[in-house]
Amino acid sequence: MSFILRKTESLTADNASENPRRMAQWLLNCAGQGELEAQALLGQILLDGQGIKHDPVLAQRWFSIAAERGHSMARNMLGRCHEHGWGGPIDLKTALNCYQMAAEQGLDWAMYNLANLLATGRAGTRELPKAFEWYQRAAQLGHAKSMNLLGRFYEEGTVVAADPTIALAWFRKSAEGGDFRGQFSYAGRLVEQGEIRQARFWLEKALAIGNLNFIRSACQSLASLNHTELLDINSAYAQRQLELQA
Repeated sequence: MSFILRKTESLTADNASENPRRMAQWLLNCAGQGELEAQALLGQILLDGQGIKHDPVLAQRWFSIAAERGHSMARNMLGRCHEHGWGGPIDLKTALNCYQMAAEQGLDWAMYNLANLLATGRAGTRELPKAFEWYQRAAQLGHAKSMNLLGRFYEEGTVVAADPTIALAWFRKSAEGGDFRGQFSYAGRLVEQGEIRQARFWLEKALAIGNLNFIRSACQSLASLNHTELLDINSAYAQRQLELQA
């Protein structure tokens, strides 16, 4: 375990109410002394505003410093900054390059983000075969969100031959890995197979952790099913949407 992680655990266990501020100050000091992990973590807390003033411009700067020194997650987060305009203008080509570099370092999140840009073509040319390859590589590393999207490729027969058995297996792995979209995908296939009890289990899991955009989409999908045994689940999703919108 690295010194940074040991110190983080120590601070987490001590004076919990003061931790965010203390951690921010400690990371700031370590980052200024050239500690690589601290530089990457400092970028994250500046982006999140945890224990320190929210400052996406400075966050992007620290991500850049750590990325140039070889930190793969910092490179990935620098890509996120460029993709979403956090701390500067949106620059999708630069974001793509950042994800590519971090993905080649073996980071699953970067593989996923790179695949997303390649699949949508938002950074230029749409390249589905390459997107499939990166989703596959990330999924094989245990990335649950990539597992769900890989399942869609097999379900729809995009790039590869359609194979509902392989698709179902990836949806199941994604669900078990904790991805709410994967849980919903898997539940949908279970409904088709008449496995309503298992489907309800995964629908409830997804409901508990899904974000607003997901819940909105899920409400529409559930309404289109119009399954009598899932009407209470439909209502629960609709209620959750109202709560998240409030």
